[in-house]
Amino acid sequence: MPAKISAKKILSKWPLLIAGFELAALAVIVIFFLAFNLPEQNFYTPSASAADNQIAPKKQTSPVLPVNLKIAKIKVNATLEQVGLTPDGAVGVPKGPYNAAWFNQSPLPGDAGNAVITGHYGVWKNGKPTVFNNLYKLRPGDKILVKNNKGVTLTFIVRKLQTYGDNDDASDVFISSDGKAHLNIITCQGAWNRTTKSYPKRLVVFADLLTKK
Repeated sequence: MPAKISAKKILSKWPLLIAGFELAALAVIVIFFLAFNLPEQNFYTPSASAADNQIAPKKQTSPVLPVNLKIAKIKVNATLEQVGLTPDGAVGVPKGPYNAAWFNQSPLPGDAGNAVITGHYGVWKNGKPTVFNNLYKLRPGDKILVKNNKGVTLTFIVRKLQTYGDNDDASDVFISSDGKAHLNIITCQGAWNRTTKSYPKRLVVFADLLTKK
């Protein structure tokens, strides 16, 4: 049987029980007061200044590319394509007869070094002339204009014309060490070879960037 609890013992502990109840009640009142009177706190609320200081993503800007070639003297107004090297290591040419092409392994027109542009010569399949049929008519001092996709037009002045054979060293067409901006235009020259289906020579127009003084 469970032990009997004496009423005398309970009454003897009554003051302690009263005190315990009073303390408990006081604690409840304090907690209630604090809960309803403490200022509201947010663990995370981004401030306006924090939002302002966030790093904005960088805008993707399109690269500067040459898009148009004009040579008033020979009535050239050509769209510029981009070409690289062919599988056999030659400089590429534009797809059609009327466009020219910037060789994208060379500097951009206006940058230091030799920017290179290529284009066709001769009669195309439809019997119409191609873009650089009259390139040979240029002379030192003639102007060549190159416009980029940002709307900036650069002017180059023809310095000289030079013809190269298949086995000639043409390194000066691509390499420059004077730190200046040049533009070299390459096309074919000579009589069409029906066997090789090509022209035997290359005509290069060397031009220099016109700088404002």
